[in-house]
Amino acid sequence: MIPQDLRYHKEHEWVRVEGNRATVGISDFAQDALGDIVYLEMPKVGGVVTQGGEVTEIESTKTVSPLYAPIGGTIVAVNVALKETPEWINQDPYGRGWVVVIEMNHPEEIETLMTAAQYDAFLQS
Repeated sequence: MIPQDLRYHKEHEWVRVEGNRATVGISDFAQDALGDIVYLEMPKVGGVVTQGGEVTEIESTKTVSPLYAPIGGTIVAVNVALKETPEWINQDPYGRGWVVVIEMNHPEEIETLMTAAQYDAFLQS
């Protein structure tokens, strides 16, 4: 089930916008493709990211995969609980498995991301 209230990046990251902040994680599709997640390199609070740039790396039993910034801005929060429990990304990718919160530099960038319906169609293609 793809949450309808989120926006999606082509690299399978999701964004939940609240005011000028965007909470970011990976989609259920992405966590399923990665397999069991065993480690997340903790991004630095205060780090600046550009839309499409790499935020961090997620390591699973299968591979190491980059997490891309679906939106540009400054990292204002990191889900430090994932350091001890990276499996939350597998168990609850749209909830407690969130990765970072970005203070958006250009909130209009959200319009370049897919809606849930568009993301669903993207997954089907």
